[in-house]
Amino acid sequence: MARVPYADASDVPDEHEDLLRSSLQGKPMHVYESIGNNPEVLVGLRSFFGSLWSDSGLTDRERELVILAVAAEVGNRYEWHQHVNIARDAGIDDEDIAAVGRGDLASLDDDEDTLLEYALAVARNEVDGVVHAEIAALYDDDAIVGIAAIAGAYGALGQMIDAFDLELEGDASFHGWDPR
Repeated sequence: MARVPYADASDVPDEHEDLLRSSLQGKPMHVYESIGNNPEVLVGLRSFFGSLWSDSGLTDRERELVILAVAAEVGNRYEWHQHVNIARDAGIDDEDIAAVGRGDLASLDDDEDTLLEYALAVARNEVDGVVHAEIAALYDDDAIVGIAAIAGAYGALGQMIDAFDLELEGDASFHGWDPR
């Protein structure tokens, strides 16, 4: 059982009811329902995460690889589970998803390996001059900010999810770190 109640539409101002639902699937999501206990924070987080999705400078594939790598790094089953489906929709096959879940980045191409090594360094607070130079050889400053923001934000979101002890929605069962 989650440590905070799941807010429903009657618990938030009318203009924020839609924020309790996934913008992709249109169904209520526990992560948003838990944060809905503080509607102002929900508004801010949804706006921030929406900006990360649309303004990061990454492709959908790159964004989802970063999110999956960070979710695996912090061991956040909820976020991993949600983003396996999103990653599949972005064209990432289960072999690559499983590789990220195992931390086997060598099976990805060199640019994606560098991208995920940088994202993981952000999540671990281990970015140094060498790691930065490697990512800067592939991405401009705008995208580097986007990568770091996604890695940091999804790491922090994972901490909130763990603190609230959120369950997967409905009768969903965890995909596992290797969803094949």
